[in-house]
Amino acid sequence: MIANKKEFGGGLVMMAGFWIVFAILLSPLYPGPDKKVNMLDYMDNMYNSISKKSSYYVPVIRENAEAYRGEIISLNIKTDETLSAERLTSLLQQAGAEVQAGAQEITVSGDLGGIITAVLADADAMFANDGQAVSAKYGANEKQVMFDWYNALKSMEKSLTKQKKFKESKILYQVRTKTVEPAYNYYGIEAQSIKDKAVLVIFSLIGYVIYTMWFGFAILFMFEGWGLKLEH
Repeated sequence: MIANKKEFGGGLVMMAGFWIVFAILLSPLYPGPDKKVNMLDYMDNMYNSISKKSSYYVPVIRENAEAYRGEIISLNIKTDETLSAERLTSLLQQAGAEVQAGAQEITVSGDLGGIITAVLADADAMFANDGQAVSAKYGANEKQVMFDWYNALKSMEKSLTKQKKFKESKILYQVRTKTVEPAYNYYGIEAQSIKDKAVLVIFSLIGYVIYTMWFGFAILFMFEGWGLKLEH
């Protein structure tokens, strides 16, 4: 038996309204980059575009890397199916390094600052969504180029650490995590300032809180109307 039909009915109406809104949010009614998307995708795209602008560290890393211009390094990079010696040779030679390919590794010697400058130029182009410039430079898919740079830098860090060149390893880590990785992840996304979307950001955060509470109160009213109560 329903103990309080009015309260139960109110909760039931709220629950029905919750799912109707949920269906609308999951419907492809909102503008996306290529086609209309659901609200979850729309908000995801918006927050990605906002976070992209705050993830642009190329100028800072470029300034930090100036201290390594003219410093010659020599190291080995292990190669395998995912880290092609041929592709790495192309990347590093374009960066001004000397490369000697072996059976399962390549030996690299060159100006650390020059190598970093080349990596940053590619990352900067990808951040600007100019993948065509990167692809034309190496004759390869632009995302593959950034993937190879990421793995090459990671291997170079390990090699320099073994040589106890910790500062050199650290700057390569910064280049990899603060420029190459974001450039790869944010490629194709247009950066925007949070100021341009301030109203929508505030509305989405408030809406999320209200929508969550809406579901909670719907359950509460239905259970209390049904006669279920928590007692201490």
